[in-house]
Amino acid sequence: MTEFGKQLRQCISCRKQKERQILIRVVRGPQGSVSVDLSGKEQGRGAYLCRDAACVLTAIKSRKLQKVLKTVVSGEVEERIREVVNGQDSSI
Repeated sequence: MTEFGKQLRQCISCRKQKERQILIRVVRGPQGSVSVDLSGKEQGRGAYLCRDAACVLTAIKSRKLQKVLKTVVSGEVEERIREVVNGQDSSI
């Protein structure tokens, strides 16, 4: 049972529900560009991933991001997601 007021989202890879703040949000903007949304406030269609390398790898290999966002996801975006998971991102 969840506490009242928690914003839960589902990881597209492992399908587990977790708090929105601990997941990575990938968003397809109104113009069709795909980016990693660390603030969680960008407009557009969003998909959530766990901050776990196995979840990210599964989502990339099985093209789940492309299916959920209904667009092509570039290698640059995939690399950016890996950087966030590995803690190499300086904008966190």
